Amino acid sequence: MKSKTIDSFFKKKSTETTQSPSEASQIEVPPSSFVPLNSDARPSKILRVEDGALDLSNLEREPGLRKQIYEYPVNMRDEIRRAYIKAGPYQPILSEYPASNSKKHPRYFQPLWFKQFSWLEYSPSKDAVFCLPCFLFNSNPTSRFGSSAFSHNGFSNWKKVHDGCNSNRLRLKTSIDVVRWLSFRGCAFRGHDESLGSKNRGNFLELLSLLASYDEKVEDVLKSAPQNASYTSSKIQKEILQIYANRVRNVIREEIGDRKFSIIVDEARDESKKEQMAIILRFVDKQGQVKERFFDIVHVKDTASLTLKNVIFKVLLQHSFDIQNIRGQGYDGASNMRGEFNGLQALILNDCRYAYYVHCFAHRLQLALVAAAREVVEVHQFFKDLSDIVNIASASSKRHDELQKAQAAEISRMNQIGTLQRPGETRWSSHLNSVTSLLKMYNATSTILENLKNTGSNYSQRGDAHNAYNRLRSFEFIFILHVMKEVLGITDNLCQALQRRSQDILNAMSLVLTTKDLIQKLRDDGWNELLKNVISFCETSELDFPDMNAQYIVGRSRNKKEDVTVEHHYRVDIFFATIDTQLQELKSRFNENVVELLTLTTALDPKEFFKLFDIDKICILVNKFYPEDFSQQEKERLPYELKHYELDVSKHPDLRKVSTLSELCRSLVESGKSVMYPLVDRLIRLILTLPIVKTRLRRKMEDDFLRSSLVMYIEKEIAEKFDRNEIIDDFSKVKDRRVQLK
Repeated sequence: MKSKTIDSFFKKKSTETTQSPSEASQIEVPPSSFVPLNSDARPSKILRVEDGALDLSNLEREPGLRKQIYEYPVNMRDEIRRAYIKAGPYQPILSEYPASNSKKHPRYFQPLWFKQFSWLEYSPSKDAVFCLPCFLFNSNPTSRFGSSAFSHNGFSNWKKVHDGCNSNRLRLKTSIDVVRWLSFRGCAFRGHDESLGSKNRGNFLELLSLLASYDEKVEDVLKSAPQNASYTSSKIQKEILQIYANRVRNVIREEIGDRKFSIIVDEARDESKKEQMAIILRFVDKQGQVKERFFDIVHVKDTASLTLKNVIFKVLLQHSFDIQNIRGQGYDGASNMRGEFNGLQALILNDCRYAYYVHCFAHRLQLALVAAAREVVEVHQFFKDLSDIVNIASASSKRHDELQKAQAAEISRMNQIGTLQRPGETRWSSHLNSVTSLLKMYNATSTILENLKNTGSNYSQRGDAHNAYNRLRSFEFIFILHVMKEVLGITDNLCQALQRRSQDILNAMSLVLTTKDLIQKLRDDGWNELLKNVISFCETSELDFPDMNAQYIVGRSRNKKEDVTVEHHYRVDIFFATIDTQLQELKSRFNENVVELLTLTTALDPKEFFKLFDIDKICILVNKFYPEDFSQQEKERLPYELKHYELDVSKHPDLRKVSTLSELCRSLVESGKSVMYPLVDRLIRLILTLPIVKTRLRRKMEDDFLRSSLVMYIEKEIAEKFDRNEIIDDFSKVKDRRVQLK
């Protein structure tokens, strides 16, 4: 078979039929090559027309009169499309447009629609609108209703122009209401199976269906929604949440304005093992009210101090905050990132000289001290063992009853019977209570574990009880039990003082100093007494204790540490090491600079009719800690303003009743005194910005969704004020939408 070449498929043009360009422009396209718009017949063959056979500059532009693109020969269509695109949509501006047929409510085409919809065309001959892209790329009309509305017949039902928009807005409003309701209550959105046949499609879709069942209008717009614009997808849910969160942040940014503020940072690890860092901003608003606003939560790739600082500054700069306005910083010192946070304090202080770190009184100091002590490996293992022992010994009501019976056998007075307490990770004094309760109930606990390891119902119970019993009876456990009782006992008074509602900062700072002194005294002089108590306890409980002068042997390997005695191990490696962590933690939280700062702030404390008011201390506070917030002239004027302030406020009936700085700040605004004493008002606001007293304040999910959800949930008092129409307007601005919303 002879192979064909590509040339064999085409006929060469005859030189006899070739025409000059001038002649070609006069050639008319044969009418037989077109199919009338109202004809059902289709030509069996569409004739080709030479490129010069049609004058593209004289194409009919009026949408109601022009021919459809598919009526032109195939080889001309792209050129014709380009010509129409170049000319643009046909948008005539008339002095008056025809009225609709309705006599009672005549409606007219509105030329402003040209600005709203750049693709819109108007036909004066048909008094109808068309869509230029629909005309350019539409094929023959089909029998499907509405398929030719904007390309062939035109649309002129002006009454319906806004009905579609209203339906779209109602559909979106319903989704917004569901997002608001779920977010404000911290509920999950998605379901495991959201298919139509699922019995539980998730909270969002189920609540949407519930709302539709109570409102026929909502039900209709949801059922008639286009598949590509139903506004119920997870992507739309996230967009709505993000719009809310952005508006909340904008409100917070406006609240703060150019005021000074503090940052409070905490971290947590979600189920996907991502480190999430929460950022809270503390400030005093124009009414004198102390506010703590949850601003953002961001994922950090690593927890290095420099990374944390860069992320915090990036968030602040994104919202146009002035970094130099930071006047305080606070962190959760009980977390596993204590070291990183300590480094972060120093880095921020390098850039912001007056961003003082102050221990937030609401943060659990005892938990922070325990976390610091757990830097010593033996102490960390002790608290793990302590938790296991308490859990096993009092795991059920039956064992709890047996424990009390065993204790009752040792004591004569029944009202002294106690119970073991677990060392909770979030409860105040739980570690001290757990240690002291085990010391009181040591023998009873030992009896329960011994019985359980022999008579447990299964190997798991017997094995767990065996390990717990051996740890409970070990000398190392007993020793650390007594060490922690002493250390936590010394620090407990300070922990409790910092948690009282009626904050007495002066006495609290005094307790800081005495606590440091007592812990140092325990380190210097407490070893002999402690060892004596431990050995006495072992003798009473019939426990073995090692020879303190013997060489220390490490674990089961029987490896001996050269020149290390048993006493050296327990005294240096555990006793001194544990106490040193406590001193270091207290030093980092309450260094001399911070103690002086907080002590000086008490000179403005209004308690007991301004008993502590001291002009000299207030001036020292300004000159030493806030020199950049007052000009030299204001510093010179401050003593005289303070003298007037002292005489005035001490006699004012309303101001005499206040007992806290935050109440004083609000009262100064309400009484107008903040205008009379602007320097005093400014200083009080700076002090209140310090994160001393806290005012208030999921599972795996995407970072943006988590951020927006938390901002919505925590700052609901801001979010609930937003009008739904504003959210819809923002939603339409995010990107081009498939349906009309305005």
